[in-house]
Amino acid sequence: MFEHRRKPLVPRRVFYARVARSAGLASLVIFCALFLGMAGYHGLEGLSWLDAFLNASMILAGMGPVAQIQTSAGKFFAGCYALFSGLAFVTATGIVFAPIFHRFLHKFHLET
Repeated sequence: MFEHRRKPLVPRRVFYARVARSAGLASLVIFCALFLGMAGYHGLEGLSWLDAFLNASMILAGMGPVAQIQTSAGKFFAGCYALFSGLAFVTATGIVFAPIFHRFLHKFHLET
């Protein structure tokens, strides 16, 4: 996906395109995680779509749930979703910073 360390540094236009593509992929990961949470809260807890969005987005952002969880299935889902959300956030961050970190390392290893 990225150039080898012996290859020259790609132009900024290509680099910016990589960053934009990575940001788009990270956004897709976050939106899929958000939809999964919304579907779980709507289906298992019977929350409205707006309340399910609020609850899922607050957990995905690391702030914690808003609505009181009533059912055992909902509590199990909320726990699993919270663990999944942490991994989804770290994954999205890694996807965004991968081309930036690669360019830094590539520039660092260029021979003059």
